[in-house]
Amino acid sequence: MGLLTALDGGYGDRADAVVVDGAALSWEQLLGAAGAVAERVAGAPGLAVLARPTAETVAAVVGGLLAGVPVVPLPPDSGPVERAHILRDSGATLLAGTELPDETEGLTAVPVQLTDRPGGGWRPAAEDGDRTAFVLYTSGTTGAPKGALIPHRAVAAGLDGLADAWQWDAGDTLVHGLPLFHVHGLVLGVLGALRTGSRLVHTGRPTPAGYAAARGSLYFGVPTVWSRIAADPAAARELAAARLLVSGSAPLPVPVFERLRELTGQAPAERYGMTETLITVATRADGERRPGAVGVPLPGVRTRLVGEDGQPVPADGEGVGELQLQGPTLFDGYLGRPEATAASWTADGWFRTGDVAVIGPDGFHRIVGRASVDLIKSGGYRIGAGEVEAALRDHPGVADAAVVGAPDPDLGQVVVAYVVAADGGGVGGGVGERELVDFVAQRLSVHKRPRRVVLVADLPRNAMGKVLKKHLLDGGAQPGA
Repeated sequence: MGLLTALDGGYGDRADAVVVDGAALSWEQLLGAAGAVAERVAGAPGLAVLARPTAETVAAVVGGLLAGVPVVPLPPDSGPVERAHILRDSGATLLAGTELPDETEGLTAVPVQLTDRPGGGWRPAAEDGDRTAFVLYTSGTTGAPKGALIPHRAVAAGLDGLADAWQWDAGDTLVHGLPLFHVHGLVLGVLGALRTGSRLVHTGRPTPAGYAAARGSLYFGVPTVWSRIAADPAAARELAAARLLVSGSAPLPVPVFERLRELTGQAPAERYGMTETLITVATRADGERRPGAVGVPLPGVRTRLVGEDGQPVPADGEGVGELQLQGPTLFDGYLGRPEATAASWTADGWFRTGDVAVIGPDGFHRIVGRASVDLIKSGGYRIGAGEVEAALRDHPGVADAAVVGAPDPDLGQVVVAYVVAADGGGVGGGVGERELVDFVAQRLSVHKRPRRVVLVADLPRNAMGKVLKKHLLDGGAQPGA
């Protein structure tokens, strides 16, 4: 099946090859259900999938890929405004499932049944590495999420590179409970298993008990998951038989790294990537695992550091610069956003990650922060501050708002909103924290809601009128009246 080699039958089959929240499928059963979806969606401009952690979601995604139709994963906790934007912007005409939210007017429902099979004349679409596999929506620093166009060739290159780095093969059982609408949980955590032939166990939710009971050889998690496992010694010790624990999507705190090593007998392996680039840098299974480091580039990936003056920064373990990339895993641009696409590349053809890094003489990479304070990494999610600010400003009781990511030992960062109330209202005035948190959660994904709202009299700004967000984090805002 091209990208998904496990479905070709070369690895044999087993009744529980894919397990999602307790529902087990063989690869043959998955191929049948996905083939039926592919037959129904062939020729469509896009297939939206409400990406709940279910076997039906896996079948729908695989069906879209088999049909050669771009798959548009929808966060299941997204609010109506965000969901409507993704559906409208992506151009998807079909939505997998039978229950259509109100914002899906004009879309056609595509039923997904695990017992379905395609007709006798059905065949997968011809392989084409340049065809778009996914339109993945990613929060930038301003405005609504942009759709990153991920081609089949990038997915294949990324998964093959990780199979090499992690010695990932058909003898593994991969375990994770990550969301199925972004790179980590879906591309790595589902398609990676279907490409390498490894068994997949998705725990539904990433709980310490669920991970402990799965008896895997390879585990994926974000720092929030690993910190909770490290706080549950009994569960952590059950992972001692695994050969590799992988952490990504945000930096893993060093105390969590050390605690996992103490409880499981092995250090976790970190890696680095973005929606636009997939995974580009990873700690190798047969290499050193250093706290705070994300490893070395995958095969075919080139990296460099560039200073604020545009000059190269040496890979000496000391110099800090923006990390820029070239390689086979990169996206084809943002859907319908030629200016944003152009701005993400340098004149000499390197992708600007916006992340600040240090590279050692041995090629080990360490990510030390964002070039901007406007992209918040919380619990493995990337959250654009501008998107949350826009939602807050839609509230009639809000005159202005600024959103920042405050350090948090569990989530890495939490969303904190500084709000200027309308009509001079302050603490105890006409707008309250709980009301604003709920207001955002109803419009955007729940994980984008502010964890704390601070009512202030005004927002600190520079001479150009730009909010001084670092000043906010340092406590430089005056509380409201």
